[in-house]
Amino acid sequence: MSTFPRSLRAVVAGAIMAVASAVAMTAFAQPQMVRFGGHAGFAGPGAPGGWMGGPRMTERMLDSVNATEAQRTQIRQIMQGAAADLRAQHEAARALREQAMNLFAQPTIDAGAAEALRQQMLAQHDQSSKRMLQAMLDASLVLTAEQRAQLGEHVKQRREMFERHRRERMQLDQPKQ
Repeated sequence: MSTFPRSLRAVVAGAIMAVASAVAMTAFAQPQMVRFGGHAGFAGPGAPGGWMGGPRMTERMLDSVNATEAQRTQIRQIMQGAAADLRAQHEAARALREQAMNLFAQPTIDAGAAEALRQQMLAQHDQSSKRMLQAMLDASLVLTAEQRAQLGEHVKQRREMFERHRRERMQLDQPKQ
């Protein structure tokens, strides 16, 4: 069992998945928080429902491109470093959310303080996003162009599968007439 919390494993797996999209598809969309069926997660290129799976997903992705042991070691180190940095940033974000809750619980809300806090939250999110992108770019340098293309195709297939499953779930959730 991994010593990393599930959320950090998800970040690692997502970063690997996004490498393919960011590099092989040449277009990178900034990850954003989304909800699907009551489950929240990061979504971005190649990860329509969330970046989930952790180290096992990372290993599967590396298996799918026949990564060498040297490549695996380098990418693991990159992702573990990013996970540690993002863990600290996650704690900073939590502190900002607590400040927001305290601010909005006051009898009179200070609009200026709320705006300043919003700007701090945006800056913190930008810092996290930059760190995730840097990890993905660093990992992409470890893979060959052919491996990135294979990974991009794998991610595309997973995205199509996810979309098909999402449509099926939506149909099941429709009220009976």
